[in-house]
Amino acid sequence: MNNDTEAQVIGRAGISMLRGGTALSNSNVEAKGLSMKLAVIPPGAVIPAHLHVDFETMIYMLEGAVRHEYGEGCKLVMENQAGDFLFIQPGVPHEVFNLSDTEPAVAVIARSAPDEREQTIPYDRSAALPVAEPAEESSRRQ
Repeated sequence: MNNDTEAQVIGRAGISMLRGGTALSNSNVEAKGLSMKLAVIPPGAVIPAHLHVDFETMIYMLEGAVRHEYGEGCKLVMENQAGDFLFIQPGVPHEVFNLSDTEPAVAVIARSAPDEREQTIPYDRSAALPVAEPAEESSRRQ
């Protein structure tokens, strides 16, 4: 179980607040169409290539800088830094690289799906094809 489902959710009468966690989704509140999280990418880390099956993503970079390699085969490149807003359409493959070897990259991420983990799948850059299993399952085996 992750920290967010164990963290204290407070609320009643239609308003919930998460204290001590990093994400809201249908796993810890009654979300039906949204999820939101604080993402921290450690220094030098990479979020492996993946795509979001059927939801939109908006990102606001709080700290640090990242490089997105995206599109078919992840051949397009965009660098983002603190203060940038990003929008990712459903089905766009992307891989994210923290550009610093010493500082984390931190972003707020909002998605139009309450269960985004179940709708995120790995992407094989070399074959330019989605992989058949959910990203969460493949990361457990590593």
